[in-house]
Amino acid sequence: MYIKRILLGVVLIGLIGGGIFAFMVYGTFFTPNTSFNNDEAIVFVPTDATLMDLEERLSPVLEDFSSFESAADRKGYLGNIKAGRYKIKKGMNNNEIVNSLRSGNLPVKVSFNNQENINDLAGRIAGQIEADSVSLVVAFNDKEFLKANGFDDANKISLYIPNSYEFFWNTSAEGFRSRMLKEYNRFWTDTRKDKAKALGLKPNEVIALASIVHKETAKVDERPTVAGVYLNRLRKRMLLQADPTVIYAIKKETGNFDTIIKRVLYKDLEMDSPYNTYKYAGLPPGPIAMPDITAIDAVLNPKKHNYYYFVANVEKFGYHMFAENLTQHNRNKEQYIRWINAQKINR
Repeated sequence: MYIKRILLGVVLIGLIGGGIFAFMVYGTFFTPNTSFNNDEAIVFVPTDATLMDLEERLSPVLEDFSSFESAADRKGYLGNIKAGRYKIKKGMNNNEIVNSLRSGNLPVKVSFNNQENINDLAGRIAGQIEADSVSLVVAFNDKEFLKANGFDDANKISLYIPNSYEFFWNTSAEGFRSRMLKEYNRFWTDTRKDKAKALGLKPNEVIALASIVHKETAKVDERPTVAGVYLNRLRKRMLLQADPTVIYAIKKETGNFDTIIKRVLYKDLEMDSPYNTYKYAGLPPGPIAMPDITAIDAVLNPKKHNYYYFVANVEKFGYHMFAENLTQHNRNKEQYIRWINAQKINR
């Protein structure tokens, strides 16, 4: 009888202990553990994150990091922390949070356009994915990669076609570069290549010309006309005489791409730079900026006309006045010079 009581007591203690344990396990895994008021929170987990890194990023959005750590350890997550961008919904429990961090890596939309140089591009991208600007610049300037894929130091920015793309946030610099190479090759369809060939241009030359067209006019509907002017000049072996190339040459010479130049002076036209199309024939060595797709397609689909000159239209700002000969152009130019002098724009 005495032994039975002892056994019964042991069983009761076991049941109570088991109940407490079950309650603790349930609490660890299934009790809501978020501390924010919004519907959701976004958490970024860096590559090769440690437990300390995880705590730093999760503590602001969790009620109790310790209980999360316990649940994550039991589920084997702490031995395989995955980098990425993750969504945690309000009211999630630790079990759900671990599952989200394990398999819910969310893509980010990466957008870029109009950068004038590789450093600016790297800075733009670094603000959108995990890779920092230094690693991106190194990847963008990799000479072996450039040579293997038909690029050089002057035209390397041609590889990056402005658009919006989906990436995982934890993409490396090399991973970003490789994806952009695929996008570049996808962009240059057989149709676009055939159009470039018909113009006597290579894809990278099309982009170089498109960068000038892009800088000359922000009006998408005018870009095919401007492209037609430059293509007419190239066919006649005339100097392009594009002011944006001179402005780029000045910026490149000084190393200050933040310089604002509203007026190109006659002395600037004498600058000895391969980018000065008043001095050197043909296209510049590479793009003077990253052109929009609309500018690239404007070059590939130029408007056919007999214009060889154009100047800003002071009566229709943003647009230009076009001319077939120098006499017409000089008349148009006089209006622009009077206007710019009246505005006292000296530089």
